[in-house]
Amino acid sequence: MRLDDYDPGDDIRDLGRGGGGFGGGGGGGLGGLLIGFLPMLLGRKMGCGTILLLGAVAFFLLGPGANMLSMGGGTADPMADSRGAPQGVACDTEAERFACNVFGSTHQIWGDLINGYQRPTLNFFTDQNQSACGAAQAAMGPFYCPADQGIYLDTSFFRELEQRFGAAGDAAQAYVVAHEVGHHIQTISGIANQVRQAQARSSQAEGNQLQVRMELQADCYAGVWAARARNSAGQPVMEPGDMEEAMRAANAIGDDTLMRSAGQRPVPESFTHGTSEQRMAWLRRGLQTGDPRQCNTFDAAI
Repeated sequence: MRLDDYDPGDDIRDLGRGGGGFGGGGGGGLGGLLIGFLPMLLGRKMGCGTILLLGAVAFFLLGPGANMLSMGGGTADPMADSRGAPQGVACDTEAERFACNVFGSTHQIWGDLINGYQRPTLNFFTDQNQSACGAAQAAMGPFYCPADQGIYLDTSFFRELEQRFGAAGDAAQAYVVAHEVGHHIQTISGIANQVRQAQARSSQAEGNQLQVRMELQADCYAGVWAARARNSAGQPVMEPGDMEEAMRAANAIGDDTLMRSAGQRPVPESFTHGTSEQRMAWLRRGLQTGDPRQCNTFDAAI
């Protein structure tokens, strides 16, 4: 991809390795299962992926005896455990630098499309840390937290994307970052709040279906960014082969594909992100149209 270097400012931080986590820690047990099966299926925290949905999938995977996942730490200040942790230098590794460049490019596109655009923050962390939505765990994959309008990313997920999901390439990684920025667009536009309110009045299956539409819209928004993005030389950031890389990533992280890979029979009522076919279709729509108005998954057949 032809991306310019982005000079990180107050909108990018490296939180390092902090405290907190799920229950007894993220070293094994459910965490070990999550890192192989759910890095993007459930990595949305509150808002984009509610605790209710996390509990529902834990119930599906582990059976009736499973407890709802609970955030560890018990502190009233969700960032308290990480403030004392050593802070890193943002964008100082090859993987972080690439994510920073994608992140900076998204500002250019959405700043042109949305009056008064408010930038999210990009927060790198290692293994585990804290967000305003609770624990940030590498095993949960990248996520967006609406409470602090922050994207949380452990770049080890890029390696997982390649090695576990067979989705190598910089365009696959860019898709991940742009998808999370898509959730920010949903937050500042009010879409996310409307969906959360509707989910509160819905059955679990209906709430899951609304969540699927949220995720597919974020996929479409990622495609809109890729279609519109140009570097300082006026060249499209997408190069030959990039679209295929992004499509492979979208295919690899569909709910049905992830469940089959984990030896589970796909149960559509439990889907929260959409099938591989749906994810590719909505990413493709964004790429082909470059028009966010074409990303209304809530009024369209998906």
